[in-house]
Amino acid sequence: MNQLSSQRPWWKDAVFYQIYPRSFQDSNGDGIGDIPGIISRLDQVAALGVTALWLSPLYCSPDADNGYDISDYCAIDPRYGTLEDFDRLVNEAGKRGLRIIMDLVINHTSDQHQWFQASRQSIEPYTDYYIWHEAGKDSSLPPNNWTGFFMGSTWTWDEVREEFYLHLFDKAQPDLNYHNPKVLEEIKNVMRFWLDRGISGFRCDVISLLYKESLADGHGLPIIRGLEHYKGRDGTHRILQELRRDVLDPYGAFTVGETVMVSLEEAKTLCDPDRKELDLLFYFDHLEVDRLFARYGPKPFRADTLLNRLTVWEQGLDWNALYLENHDQPRIVSHYGDDKQYWSRSSSLFAVLLFTLRGTPFLYQGQEIGMTNFDFTSIEQLDDVESRNMDQLLAKAFIPAPLRWRLIRDSSRDNARTPVQWDSSKGAGFTTSRPWLPINSNSTWLNYERQDSDPRSVLNFYRRMIRLRRDCPTLMDGGFEPVFADRAIMVYRRTPAEDSTDPAYTIWLNFSGYIQYLDQLDASEGDGTGESMCVASNTGRRRLDGILLPWEAMVIREGAASL
Repeated sequence: MNQLSSQRPWWKDAVFYQIYPRSFQDSNGDGIGDIPGIISRLDQVAALGVTALWLSPLYCSPDADNGYDISDYCAIDPRYGTLEDFDRLVNEAGKRGLRIIMDLVINHTSDQHQWFQASRQSIEPYTDYYIWHEAGKDSSLPPNNWTGFFMGSTWTWDEVREEFYLHLFDKAQPDLNYHNPKVLEEIKNVMRFWLDRGISGFRCDVISLLYKESLADGHGLPIIRGLEHYKGRDGTHRILQELRRDVLDPYGAFTVGETVMVSLEEAKTLCDPDRKELDLLFYFDHLEVDRLFARYGPKPFRADTLLNRLTVWEQGLDWNALYLENHDQPRIVSHYGDDKQYWSRSSSLFAVLLFTLRGTPFLYQGQEIGMTNFDFTSIEQLDDVESRNMDQLLAKAFIPAPLRWRLIRDSSRDNARTPVQWDSSKGAGFTTSRPWLPINSNSTWLNYERQDSDPRSVLNFYRRMIRLRRDCPTLMDGGFEPVFADRAIMVYRRTPAEDSTDPAYTIWLNFSGYIQYLDQLDASEGDGTGESMCVASNTGRRRLDGILLPWEAMVIREGAASL
């Protein structure tokens, strides 16, 4: 029985499951996932043991950035269903003990939003809802030298208003102007609209970028130049505090924020309970161990680097948002693991990692069955605007097409966006027609149906790890201590919380396809009748015996009592 206090926030004990709607389940045969499709799969999701759903955008959108360009905050895109469908989803999820949080995208809207269409015509009160700037002496030059997250200038000339508008992302995603207090009032009303429909909170997209403190030129490299004028500024903190005071606290709502290039000190400020801003935040350091810059520029993976980065956050923040995959990241088994010879074992290793760290775990759809990166063969098969912009940028730098494709293939956001593989049929159980994005050909053997009844499957291993975390107070609430790491091995320890009768746990992970000898470590433990026992293993072995097998993961529990 879990010994944790009933006073602690519900989200600390939760396991979240992210649904990217267009790739989850198609119910009407149009090749696009939808809300009725989500409802039809709620039993499978609940059977995993998760307790909350994070829904990527379902709002009306022209799809310049797959729903993260919103044209109506208070309407469901007809491709996904209706508000009535959404209400039914909230109700049906609640029956299964599943809370729902929604994506909140408030740094920018779509250029098709009525606010922007009115703003470009200088119609009040929308004239200053966005960040506009008149042309200088040379009308062909943008107001400053900022460059955006999707490559190129952050400014686009509007022929109607005859001014430039700011967009940190795609030109179809103009940034809102939070110097105008009316904008924040609009956002409060949007949040209340969805909270009144029964959701429990929001995942806040690029939330640390809201307030543009200055439009002065940026410094440094040409990539994302100007960041110092809008990342984590005081104005953003004031906005978050106002949203907490006026909307979130009255509803008892939860927030987790996506933050860009956030430092530990910045994260502490954003998540400080006394400041009343965010509950949790997502950082990216742990997924960039083998990258030179963000998701790009590969370099060798090292387990000791990963442990060092995890330790900074595990010991630096009071509570972490734990994740290894989402809609923007490559599949973890293809990224850090082995999606060929040791696909099953390395997929399971990441389940051990995710559910034995300190914090609230977030699973991404398909991760629980070990879905891999796409098997596309050319840039033409991609839908992702960021990948296409990167290809154009590399082409301007005279990078040959084969090398461009190799760089983009491994890092494209579309790796995570191929449809969920429910069964081995032509449409993988996702659709009966042509899917919006091609289905991975390995769906013939890598699918939910095949794994559901197999006790040794990746899916059932995830279910067991979720139960283990739920039933072990130390794994839920204990401390975190690094023990050892080198190029391939990672060892860390979870220590009991104060007044807990649950013992400590040591987690042993081998991030390689080779046997690792543990001569330099005390790797002895009992056989279940002594002082320690193995409570989770992805190989079936119950003893370390001085070695770790390729991609082996073990959780060793101190003390003689059995779980």
